Amino acid sequence: MTATLKIAIAQLNLHLGAIGKNLAAIRAARKQAAELGADLLITPELSISGYPPEDLVLKPAFVAACEAAAEELALDTTDGGPGLIIGTPWRNGTGLHNAAFVLDGGKITARRKKHELPNYGVFDEKRVFAPGPVPMPVNFRGFSLGLMICEDWWFPTVPKSLADSGAELLLSINGSPFEDGKQSTRIALAAQRVAETGLPYIFAALTGGQDEIVFDGASFVLNADSGLAAQLPHFAESLTLTTWTRTATGLICAQTRFPPAPHRLELIYQAMMMGLRDYVNKNGFPGVVLGLSGGIDSAISAAVAADALGPERVRAVMLPSPYTSAHSLEDAAACAQMLGIPYETIPISGAIGAFAQALAPAFAGREPDITEENLQSRTRAIILMALSNKFGPMLLTTGNKSEMSVGYATLYGDMCGGYSVLKDIYKTTVFELSRWRNAHTPTGTLCPRAPAMPERVITKAPSAELRENQTDQDSLPPYDMLDAILHRLIEGEASIDDVVSEGFERPTVLRIWKLLDRAEYKRRQSPPGVKISLRAFGRDRRYPMTNGFTNLIK
Repeated sequence: MTATLKIAIAQLNLHLGAIGKNLAAIRAARKQAAELGADLLITPELSISGYPPEDLVLKPAFVAACEAAAEELALDTTDGGPGLIIGTPWRNGTGLHNAAFVLDGGKITARRKKHELPNYGVFDEKRVFAPGPVPMPVNFRGFSLGLMICEDWWFPTVPKSLADSGAELLLSINGSPFEDGKQSTRIALAAQRVAETGLPYIFAALTGGQDEIVFDGASFVLNADSGLAAQLPHFAESLTLTTWTRTATGLICAQTRFPPAPHRLELIYQAMMMGLRDYVNKNGFPGVVLGLSGGIDSAISAAVAADALGPERVRAVMLPSPYTSAHSLEDAAACAQMLGIPYETIPISGAIGAFAQALAPAFAGREPDITEENLQSRTRAIILMALSNKFGPMLLTTGNKSEMSVGYATLYGDMCGGYSVLKDIYKTTVFELSRWRNAHTPTGTLCPRAPAMPERVITKAPSAELRENQTDQDSLPPYDMLDAILHRLIEGEASIDDVVSEGFERPTVLRIWKLLDRAEYKRRQSPPGVKISLRAFGRDRRYPMTNGFTNLIK
């Protein structure tokens, strides 16, 4: 019986729905694995279709195309090179399944269906897939492999059953989205499964951006003693060869060299870069355009865009009004210069005046209020969208999670755009990321410049500059307090009493609670943005817009 098994882990950035592109990526990885002497190549969850396919798998023609691609890949293995583990949607007599296929010797030698279907957060798998039975191990060239699909290993049932049925090694193919702090959770849970079964474990993951979801990769291997034997990089395509030796106590993976874990802020920044880059590139945009106001939100958004796409694909526009300060003009220009991005100025005073004149008869006898402030924001949106329409770049919106939580954003104004890198980033984290970016150039950047913005952008009081001497804190609590309350209400689903018990004043908590609930209608109309936290706005958090419960809270 063979004493060693060489397994290559392919961490791929796949393109959902682009079956031909995904097939080519798998073939390229298999060629590389063959050159390294691999016996088996593992690819991520639903590597044929891309992940998550959502309702695309309800189209019979799409599923048929995926199955045909799997058959085509199986024929490739007649060359005597590495076998393959791929993921594909598969329809058989029991319904439509999220499946893993083993390909070897020119055939599909095994099929396994995902047993545990996630139906929380961004996942709706029970809506489109049927669960499979608890799987049995698969035999690959004399080795008994416990093949799982993502959620299968998050619960003990499938790993324990595989171990009890004679598996020598647990391995899972995964489409596991990035969340702040999630990698440590994955490794701790994997160690728990290893301890429960006594078996080593391979976590083979997807990387890349898909709409608002970002997959961080970070595939890893644990030996049976829970020691880390291999670690692939975060937010990058990669292929690593692992060598397994059968001993008297079981399979052991030889130690590989791997990079140290990145800083938390770098991981968040990398997620923002990858989310934007893949959304822009996979949807065929030539670049992005954004309003550069001289404030911190637009500055960090511009930095992420330049890092992700390259400075030449970012167009920054200053849109000054009569309330725009001299330091904002200076800071916006300096930020563009520091990043090396194209920059121009289009004043909006004339357009605002034209709107004011047109509305004067209707507004007669009314004092200026938030209406006039919103007109400025919407005027800027009209100009930026005109540039987007005329030249093709996607409009990048720059609002953060703190603002979107409490509704401090203008519909069809500063909310206007195709994508947001700050949608799931609280304002306090915006400050942290800006300080980090000013001191570092991120891995994989196409704009290796630091600092990325003037220090004054970070230190000055945030302001929308829609009226004289305006600051955000005129109408909101300090951001450290606001974000602490919001985090408890959103990520923690805490009650008013829960938050007050932690030392916050009830009137402040109650006000924030009501603002959060009443802004749901705005958030429903906001562009997609990179998911960073446990509860991002969108598919993670689905609250009704018409909701009387808040009115009962005193």
